[in-house]
Amino acid sequence: MSTDLLTREASRLSDRIVALRRAIHAEPEIGLHNPKTRDKIREALAHLPLEWREGPSTTGLVATLKGGGGQGSGGEGGTVLLRGDTDALPMPEETGLPFASAIPGVMHACGHDTHVAMLAGAAEILAGQAASLKGEVRFMFQPGEEGHHGARFMLNDGLLGGEGFDRALPDAAFALHIMPNAPHGLIGGRAGPLMAAADELRITVTGRGGHASMPHDTVDPVPVACEIVMAIQTMVARRYSVFDPVVVTIAKVEAGSAHNVIPDTAKLTGTMRTLSAANRARLKDELPRLVAGIAGAHGLTGEVNILEGFPVTVCDPRAVAFGEGVAQALFGEEAFRRLPDPIMGAEDFAYVLEKVPGAMFFLGVAQEGADWQHCCGIHSTKMMVDETVLPRGSAFLAGLAQNWLERGFG
Repeated sequence: MSTDLLTREASRLSDRIVALRRAIHAEPEIGLHNPKTRDKIREALAHLPLEWREGPSTTGLVATLKGGGGQGSGGEGGTVLLRGDTDALPMPEETGLPFASAIPGVMHACGHDTHVAMLAGAAEILAGQAASLKGEVRFMFQPGEEGHHGARFMLNDGLLGGEGFDRALPDAAFALHIMPNAPHGLIGGRAGPLMAAADELRITVTGRGGHASMPHDTVDPVPVACEIVMAIQTMVARRYSVFDPVVVTIAKVEAGSAHNVIPDTAKLTGTMRTLSAANRARLKDELPRLVAGIAGAHGLTGEVNILEGFPVTVCDPRAVAFGEGVAQALFGEEAFRRLPDPIMGAEDFAYVLEKVPGAMFFLGVAQEGADWQHCCGIHSTKMMVDETVLPRGSAFLAGLAQNWLERGFG
C-alpha cells in the first residue's frame, strides 16, 4: 500500500475513528477488567477477518490479521505487534465535552480512548490490504496500564505468544501514545530509555509516643522522618550520576493525631524513578540501609517497603530509526522529532519491549496553532484532544506494520 493510500484510507475512516473514541470516552473503565470497552472494540471490528484471543487474567484482547502475500523480510515468522491501552483513571472530568465521562470519578485523561480508536483504524486499513500483507499483524488491546501491570498479565497469559505457548512472540512491537503538550500532528521518539522505571516507596519510622510537652520521655519519630526525607535527596544528588538520572520524591507524610501528642510512628510514601536497571537495583539496596541507619542513630527503627512498578521503557535504536522513516515518508521530513531526553513518567509497554524489539512513539494532539506548551496535559481533569489528528495516528500505525512486514528494520 502506498503512503498516499494509507493516509487516504485513514482520512476516509476519520468519522468511525472519532465515533469509537467518543463512545469509549463516555464510558471509561479502570483496571484490568474493561468489559464495556472490550465489547466496543469487538463490535467495531467484527466485520474484519481477525482471529481473537482474550483473558483469562484481564479483558485484554489480541486480534491477529493474517496476510496472504507470503513471507516478507520482516524477520523470522514475519509478525509485528501494534498495541493500544484501554483503561482510564480514577479522577473526575471537567472538560464540558458533550461526550464527557458519564461515570462519576472516572476519566480518560491519559488518551487511552484515542489509542484504542487509532489502533482500530489501523486494523481497518490493514485488513483492506490483507491479501498483499507479508506475514501477520497482531493488535494488542491492553487494559490495566495505569499502574495495574496489564501488559505483564497479558504476556503471562500467553496472549502474545512465547515459550511454552502455541505460538512465538512477535518479531517487532510498536505503540503510539498521544501527547496534548506537543505540536499538532508531530510524531516523536528516542532510542534507548524513553520512560522511567517507577516503584512506590513506603517508609515507616517507629519510636515511642507521648505528651508533646515532654519529648524527652518519648522517642519522637517525626524529626527523624524529616531527616530521612532530606537524606534521601542528598543521597540522590551526591551518589548518583546526573547522566543516569534518579528521582526519589516523598509525596505523602503521615504522623500524629493531635497537636499535643507525639505519635508512635511516622509514615512516608513516595515514588522512585530510574532510567537504568542498574540504578533501580542499587536504589532498592541502598534506601533500606539509609533509613535503618538514620533511624537507628536516634534509637528508632526504620522499615522500607518497595512496591515494584513498571521497568524502564527501552526503545530499540533500529525501531526508532525505522519509525522515523515511516513518519517522514507518510507526512514529510518535518513530521518526526527525536526527543533529546527521556520522560520520567512510566509505561507498562516496557514489559513488551523487554521481550520484543520495538519502540513507543508520541503523537502531538494539541489544537493546530494552539499554545501547546501551556495547554492541559495528560492526567489533567481538563485534558483535551484535537480529534483531527487521530487518522494520522492510524495511518502511522498501519505504516509501521506494513513496512516492517516488507523489510524489517533494515
